[in-house]
Amino acid sequence: MKLLIVTAIKVFEKEVKQMLKKSGIKTFSFTDINGYRDLTEESVESNWFASEMNENESLMFYSFADKEKTELLFNYANEFNSKQKTKSKIHVVILNVEKSN
Repeated sequence: MKLLIVTAIKVFEKEVKQMLKKSGIKTFSFTDINGYRDLTEESVESNWFASEMNENESLMFYSFADKEKTELLFNYANEFNSKQKTKSKIHVVILNVEKSN
């Protein structure tokens, strides 16, 4: 059993849900979150938004799932990310579960 955590910008909601379904992960939860990026160390010329903190509407998905299904989702996310031209990616974390009831 693994704990799967996926974060992505809200624009990728449909794609993440399709990846979960394609991976055989039928039970999951998700919630809206605000993502922040600290740009204080970037030069003003390279910071297109000209602000120090950027906030993004994001989502966090989580599920307890079998290792095989989480690995499939991880691979689908990597494939998706490799085709993106934007800086934003789908982030996947897979954690071991020592005990559950």
